Amino acid sequence: MIKVENIDVWGFDHAIRGMRNPLNSWDKSDSYDMDFSEDSNVTFFVGENDMKLMKKLCAAGSEHRKYLRQIMVSMDITAPLYWWKEFDTYKVGTTANSCSTMHKIADKQFTFDDFSIEHLVMDDLKTELTDKSNKPTNIIVTPYGLMNIIIGCLNNYRMMYLKTKNKLFWWQMIQLLPTSYNQKRTVTMNYENVWSMIDQRKNHKLDEWNDFVKILCGLPYMCELKE
Repeated sequence: MIKVENIDVWGFDHAIRGMRNPLNSWDKSDSYDMDFSEDSNVTFFVGENDMKLMKKLCAAGSEHRKYLRQIMVSMDITAPLYWWKEFDTYKVGTTANSCSTMHKIADKQFTFDDFSIEHLVMDDLKTELTDKSNKPTNIIVTPYGLMNIIIGCLNNYRMMYLKTKNKLFWWQMIQLLPTSYNQKRTVTMNYENVWSMIDQRKNHKLDEWNDFVKILCGLPYMCELKE
């Protein structure tokens, strides 16, 4: 599961102005700020002349499309910790402020909605294991049922921590918390970061990346630039 909210994009005006600096071709620019837009994410109109040059520079490579680094985008992303671990590889040009798991883990009761578990099956998965004596052992695992036990355990230690403030109970929550736990972060990055994520994460094994790439492709003018 991934949820993206409060998308804000800015910087087209100064990025395009700087893009035209090398050839002093500012007089050819045909882009302008929009006074009104039905799409709140599009507040700047990129003209035909500017778009032609933008596409040309994008096709020439990262060293020529430096203007992308001056177009900024901010958004609130709620996603599981296992997805954030991969997103954190993008360090250059990105900034993120997250909701604190360390400080706020006990603030509310844990529920199924706090986790990305849409792929957990409710049926029994029978797995044959072999112990140290090579004796086959049949173990029945119900993933959804196991998650129910984990959530119950987290809530029990949460209550004990709130009553006693004993850090031992806090540690049980921190170290037991699954990577499917959803965390919200406010992320700021530039269009070069967006460009790289689309190229590197399209058709990814994780559904969250595929959904996120679709959202990135829907940012103002990104589809046109990627053509």
